[in-house]
Formats: sequence, structure tokens, C-alpha cells
Amino acid sequence: MMSSSFIHWFSFGVRYPYWSSIKFEFAQEVPHWWVKALPNKGDSEPKGTQTLDLLIKDKVVLTTPPQPSLLVNIVVTHVFLKAWMDACKWNGEATFLIPLGTYMIYGANFIGPCKGSLIVKIQGVIKASTNPKIFCKDSWISFEHLNNLEIEGGGTLDGQGASAWRNPQCATRPYTIGLSSIENAIVHDIHAINSKMFHFDVYNCNNVTLSHVNIIAPSDSPNTDGIHISTSSNIRVFDSNISTGDDCISIFAGSQNVNISGVTCGPGHGISIGSLGNKPNEVVKDVHVKNCTLIATQNGMRIKTWASSNVGEATSISFEDIIMDKVNNPIIIDQHYCPSHTCSFQKSLVQIKDVIFNNIRGTSNSLVAVNFNCSSSLPCQKINLNDIKLITDNNVKPTIATCANAIGHATGIELPPSCLKPALES
Repeated sequence: MMSSSFIHWFSFGVRYPYWSSIKFEFAQEVPHWWVKALPNKGDSEPKGTQTLDLLIKDKVVLTTPPQPSLLVNIVVTHVFLKAWMDACKWNGEATFLIPLGTYMIYGANFIGPCKGSLIVKIQGVIKASTNPKIFCKDSWISFEHLNNLEIEGGGTLDGQGASAWRNPQCATRPYTIGLSSIENAIVHDIHAINSKMFHFDVYNCNNVTLSHVNIIAPSDSPNTDGIHISTSSNIRVFDSNISTGDDCISIFAGSQNVNISGVTCGPGHGISIGSLGNKPNEVVKDVHVKNCTLIATQNGMRIKTWASSNVGEATSISFEDIIMDKVNNPIIIDQHYCPSHTCSFQKSLVQIKDVIFNNIRGTSNSLVAVNFNCSSSLPCQKINLNDIKLITDNNVKPTIATCANAIGHATGIELPPSCLKPALES
């Protein structure tokens, strides 16, 4: 036994979606705590109304709900949160374990600060609600105000997003996992599927690593970014597979020192910085993307700013050793971004500079493999291309590059030939 650790153990043993009466039992053996939820005999689907016995710390609540599964879900959420509160009080390393099984929770905010470090080990499958009256909010599962957090276990978070993607009842849709105001976190070996919005939302965090995460959503699922990063620093994403209906990784305002490596993206909208300029002084800097593969994505490496924008900046950015496989827009800077096609198309005031594209190779689905559509008010500066080899998928026609207000230089292989203007011609 581990004398210095705190283990909060769930062992639900349920067969979703069929529920019989369930008893929640609490036990203590210092210094370990665990929670067990054991189904009563008879795991068959409830018929009519059925009494649900809830044994919580020796207090028995008897109820006869018209929808037993509804109450069970509320209770499961309650038990998760109760276990979290106990783990959070432990002055040491606490393990919050969700073992094999399938659980549905309506939503949970796991909030610190906590006394010690926490390991959240998800081995089972957690499902979100499909009821708009329940899920129409901005988060499903969130971790907030924590230091030294690890999330792992090989389990799956199923957002059941098809119930929300085209549902007009929701003004906002929830992301699957939110990391907010976190210092020092590792997320690894987790599967996230079919989120209603972003799969992972990283906000106001420092020193967070995501590795070996697998994210899957249909190519037509709206706004299902794989990993969305904003107002955060020292973020690393390694060795992960992301297939979504939007950006595989989106790096938003206030982010700096972001490193991405070994990511396979597709389908999706590529790896994107922005969009920037929706609000004043939106800045992204020190972003480095390396050794990634993009397959059948709408875009490859993209920087985007709003067509009508406020002052901002995207600087010190590099994309290196990237493989493109049938990508529509392999290299793109778009300073007239307007997905709704209703923008006023003013001159963007976001300055893009010091951007490197090095050793980018593969196939393009379009003839325009390199597209720099920069601002006439603040042209892109110090754009460097080196060893670019992008051909059309059938290689019948050569690829081309188009430039507007883009200043920089090209070296090494130029396929397509560069259209950048040298600095002296500006």
C-alpha cells in the first residue's frame, strides 16, 4: 500500500443505459479512501417507476422517480464531485480514479486550489447528456485553479455532439474538457470524441503538456476544434492524432511559447493561429510547429486575422518539417478572414512578422499551394521560405504562389516559385 498517496476509487459496475437500483457505499481505511457504487441484483431495464436507494454516508434517501436514469445521472455527478472535494483536501499526491465502465454525467466543474497534487485517472467511458435543457452551457467538464494536475488513464470522453451541432436551441455549446487557470499540468493517453464544441479548451494556463491524446469528430461537425489554446504560455502538444470538423489546433490571443510536434491532423481545418483582431491588442508570439502531418485538411499551416480588425500582432512563428497530403491550402496567411462573408473588409491592423516555413513538402489539392493575403496597411514582414516542395495531387499542373503585401525571402527548393517581395522593394 502507498502510505503517502490518496486514492479515491470509483467502481460503479453499471451497464449504460440500463439501470437498476444502485447503492453508493463509502468506506475508509487510513490513509486510503474509496467510493463504490454497486448495482443491486437484477441489471435489467427499470419497468415503470422504481425506487432508487441512495446510501450516502449512512444517510438513506428513498425516492420513486418517474425517470430513474435521470436521477442516477444526477447522483453519479454528485458522487464524482464529492470524491473530488475529498481528494482536493489531501495534503499529498491524490489519485482520482474512474475505472472501466460507462458513466453519464451532466456536467462537473472540478475547482481548486487543492492542498496537494492530483492525478485524474480515467479508464472508463464518460458520456455527456443529449438533452438541450441540460447541455446548453459553455462547459461540460472543467478543471480550474489548480497546480500540479495530471489527467491520464486511456479512457474516453464522449461529448455526444450530434445532439447539439445543428441545434438552434443553444446560444452556446459546451467544450468537453476545459483547463482554466492551471499551473503545471500533464494530459496524456486520453480519447475525446464528438465534442459539442472544442474538445480541449486551454485558457489562462501555464506549463501544460498534452501528449498521446486522440480526438475524433466528423469532418462536418461545426466548431469542434481539437485543442483550443488562449491566454496561455508554455504549452506543449506532442504525439497526438486529431480529426475534427474545425481546426485541429487553434492558437488564440494571449498565447506565447507554444510548441507542437508529432501531431497528425485530418480531417479538419489544419493548425491555425488566430483568428486575431476581433478585440484590441490581441497578440500571439513564439509558436513553433514541427514534424507534423496533415491529411486531407482544408488548410495546412494557417495564420488568420479578421477582415475588419483591431491592432494586434503575430510574431516569432515557425513551421518546420511538415508533410502535406492532399491539403487544400497548405501554406496560408489570410488577413481578410471572414467566414460569414458579411465583413466590411477594412485593412487589417494586425502585424504579422518573423514567420518561418521550412521543409514543407507533399501534395496540394489546389493549384495555389502558397497564399499570402496580407494587409495593405501593415504588410507581412520577414516571411522566410526554405525548401518548399508542394505539388498538385495528380502532378499534372505545377503549383503556384500568390502574394499580396508580403515581404520576405525564399531559399533552397522553391516549388512553387516564391512571390515574396524583398525588403528593399517595399
